[in-house]
Amino acid sequence: MKSTFNLKLQFANVGLAAALTVAGSAVAQTLPKEGSYDITSCWSGVMNLIAFSKTYSAYSLEMTGTIISNPPGGMFDKMSYRCVLMRTSFDGKYTGHTVCESIDPDGDKRLTNFSSASEGKAIRETVAGTGKYEGMVESGTVTSLGPFPVIKPGALQDCQHQTGTYKLK
Repeated sequence: MKSTFNLKLQFANVGLAAALTVAGSAVAQTLPKEGSYDITSCWSGVMNLIAFSKTYSAYSLEMTGTIISNPPGGMFDKMSYRCVLMRTSFDGKYTGHTVCESIDPDGDKRLTNFSSASEGKAIRETVAGTGKYEGMVESGTVTSLGPFPVIKPGALQDCQHQTGTYKLK
């Protein structure tokens, strides 16, 4: 069971890290049409696990989190988000799907869809945005700052350092 749990944590970090890259926020000002971001994003959530065997498992996770930018007041600063995700491990093949909604202090939102595969790559698609995020395209890298200790069974948490670029329409 321990190897299954480690696999779940590892897979969650890959998918969640990708999913959290999309969270967007800004201070109450006009955003530059393109630029870069440097943020720290932290989240926690509750996992629902099906531990069928050592080689077959699946879980869902609902998580919520917040973002701070470096330096403070930068792109995506003080944003909140929530995500739902589903991950599977079937005989060494991994899949994942995540949908995230994010909101900034001005109330503008983003909706993003992610899928991941065994090689650990995530495919991100910005589905919709409101206000300043309408038509936004972004890309970046994510580095997990964990793992952190599990406080109780089924509860997961992590922080990621994220950097990248964005373009507004």
